[in-house]
Amino acid sequence: MDPRQSKLLAAIIDQFIQTAVPVGSKEILAHCDFCLSGATIRNEMRALGDEGFLEQPHISAGRVPTAKGYRIYVKEYLNPSGQQKIIHKKFTTLKEQYFHRKDQERAYEAVALLSQMVPNIAFATVPHKPGVYFLGLAHALRQIEFQQNPMLASNVVEVLEERLTQVLDKLEIDNKVRYYIGEDHILPQFQSCSMMITGYNVRDAKGVIGILGHMRMDYAYNTVALELVADLLRAT
Repeated sequence: MDPRQSKLLAAIIDQFIQTAVPVGSKEILAHCDFCLSGATIRNEMRALGDEGFLEQPHISAGRVPTAKGYRIYVKEYLNPSGQQKIIHKKFTTLKEQYFHRKDQERAYEAVALLSQMVPNIAFATVPHKPGVYFLGLAHALRQIEFQQNPMLASNVVEVLEERLTQVLDKLEIDNKVRYYIGEDHILPQFQSCSMMITGYNVRDAKGVIGILGHMRMDYAYNTVALELVADLLRAT
């Protein structure tokens, strides 16, 4: 992928994350800084499709990112620093409402805080407690992808309630934010979803905190939110 295609892919993904509408050359020309003709953009989008980074849901529609496209976006083009000012204001306002309880219970408060900051499912393992605690399912399932695919919504609920602990036990956990997108997931029920996780310690106990949602999540914003809440949890 050359630099021009890289910039175009990042612009398409940014646009799709905001709108949930397939992105065409007209949207790119209207909203992005490209000194290119519509024909050139269409040719480059076709090339990105041939390489598996984009797909076209309908012949007359624009393009949407694939799991492969999201993975390279997160790895190469993600810019969480652009969200720092926006999310720090929200974080500062909300965090005073939380973290007033005992060590183990602070995992619950961290999930509550995170669920107020992101439009996805926030979850965490709680030291010395079975299962995974999660919040935010209702507003996550109001997103268009779950509305259009009730089976996907059902699968996500099933995994959250019954199998997420098994998934987390198989993943590499440390204090970095790690991303699992589409086919990266161990479970087929999550193939249209993305999961972000990081580890934490409360005194001598280890846990995992993360975010789960459709692949069209705002990775930059969610990364900052997850890091802020995890750091607050680690500091207790």
